[in-house]
Amino acid sequence: MSTKQKILTLLKKYRGKSISGEEIAKSLNISRTAVWKAVNALKNDGHDISSAISRGYAISDTDNILSTAAMLPYLRDQSLEPQIHIHKSLESTNKTAKEMALAGCEHGTVVIADTQTAGKGRYDRSFYSPPESGLYMSIVLKPKSLNMADATLVTAAAAVSVCKSIQLVTGKETKIKWINDILYNDKKVCGILTEAVANIESGNIDWIIVGIGINVTTESFPKEIENTATSLFTDEISNRARIRLASEIINVFLSSYGWICDEKICQEYKNRSVLLDKTVIVTEQNESYEAIVLDIDERCRLVVEKPGGIIKVLSSGEVSEKIKRLVLC
Repeated sequence: MSTKQKILTLLKKYRGKSISGEEIAKSLNISRTAVWKAVNALKNDGHDISSAISRGYAISDTDNILSTAAMLPYLRDQSLEPQIHIHKSLESTNKTAKEMALAGCEHGTVVIADTQTAGKGRYDRSFYSPPESGLYMSIVLKPKSLNMADATLVTAAAAVSVCKSIQLVTGKETKIKWINDILYNDKKVCGILTEAVANIESGNIDWIIVGIGINVTTESFPKEIENTATSLFTDEISNRARIRLASEIINVFLSSYGWICDEKICQEYKNRSVLLDKTVIVTEQNESYEAIVLDIDERCRLVVEKPGGIIKVLSSGEVSEKIKRLVLC
């Protein structure tokens, strides 16, 4: 654990109260100069730390800055710290993660941003990413042997990991709308975007980027999504959950990655599905049709029945639940 992280942990232990530099130095067996340097580094990271000659240092009761130092106590594998890259603002965490993958970064590299200026969802749609209220992160995976046809399993594993992490951190239960939306109280609280580069000859994936965007405390949304989007919390103080959520998603997803092709991933995914037995509108390329969702198979593909009893298995496409209309005569 770095000196910076030790000091942040100590300040948070006394959150809202002051502790002198001398007390910190004595507690951690370091020099006063080392304390001063580490505190300044934490301030540069954006942490709200006040200092006074007569009182010492104090971290604000509302400090919720995402930093590796803040995340480290919650990470099961603390050796991952050098692979976590946190930015105040990025165009897109997926874009930066792809650039890092091309440059040869390690498996398990994580990119996190406090805000995205050009966040993207599926089909190149924009993803609303306001500062200080959401969790926007991308994880780089370098599978030893994963076929492009199995990419759906990666998205499914990410969705299950996010649901489990949200429940562990907040106690709130979320559901999954095939294939990449997480719902809370029937509204979208998280979107997942999976992008991969494959070897044409082998058909295997060279690397894959899993982008995750969660509305943690976002209070208002653009008009086009204000009726379909929601947040986990409505009070700003709960924004501290971003630190724990980011850490827990890394814990759960990277530990789950080894059994992505295990049938229990699809079973957990299926158990959280909101579409089973529902009538939906399926959109594939330029075709849209009504269908009944029969099942989610062992590859996390959607099994639907089209009019005329035609069974189709979907590994991609867009699905929306059919809205029942009441006709008044």
